[in-house]
Amino acid sequence: MAKSKDTRLNIILECTEAPGTSRYATKKNRRNTPERLELKKYNAKLRKHTVHREIK
Repeated sequence: MAKSKDTRLNIILECTEAPGTSRYATKKNRRNTPERLELKKYNAKLRKHTVHREIK
C-alpha cells in the first residue's frame, strides 16, 4: 500500500514555446524541489530542444 504523503510526485512537463505540441511525464522529489521544474527537452514538432515547464 502506498504512503499518503509520498515525497516523489508524478509531474507533466509541457513545452513553453508551442503549448500542447510536446509533453513529458517524469517524477520529482517534493522536498528537494518545491518550486515548479523547468528542463530543456526535445520537441519533435519543432525539431529542436525547448524549455519545458511543469504543469498542474
